[in-house]
Amino acid sequence: MTRTYAALWRRLDEPGHDACELIAGVDGCELHGTAVFRHALGPARLDYSVRCERDGRSRSGQVRGWIANRHWHLQVHRLESGEWLLNDTRVDGLDACLDLDFGFTPATNVLTLRRLALEVGAAADVPVAWLDLPEASLVFLPQTYQRRSATTYWYESPTAGYTALLEVADSGFVTTYPGLWVMEERGQQESQKC
Repeated sequence: MTRTYAALWRRLDEPGHDACELIAGVDGCELHGTAVFRHALGPARLDYSVRCERDGRSRSGQVRGWIANRHWHLQVHRLESGEWLLNDTRVDGLDACLDLDFGFTPATNVLTLRRLALEVGAAADVPVAWLDLPEASLVFLPQTYQRRSATTYWYESPTAGYTALLEVADSGFVTTYPGLWVMEERGQQESQKC
């Protein structure tokens, strides 16, 4: 059985929206979305996708789009050995990372939260391979998630200087990302493969 979850967020710190869908099946999941927002450099439109393995580890990702007059087509791959590649170039220092996180969207948090499946009261330190634009570099980003209730996680990212109580939906999508994003709409659909 395949489940599809959809979400639409409104950005809080700048004008913008993000819409995505998560397709979760027995062989893994795929996340596809588009973020449209005002960046410090000008208008931005970024299409993104991430594919995960059956156990939830990120396998590959892609970002296409533009910010002002700069265009990107970035491809990220995580090899079986644990090495990460950005546009076919190895990036050192990321072997401990199992998740890919795009800094311009709230969508990729769902992948880490679903993979961890923390019980209430449990916490985990989770470094991620983090990609943001316009830097277009893949870096090690330490993060901590502590599940406070069925619908909340305390989140810390010391390198980014951000801490907050995140509210989440049953799908794992963050519904409230204080000061950054708020979910405006969500949906779910199930289908059987023929």
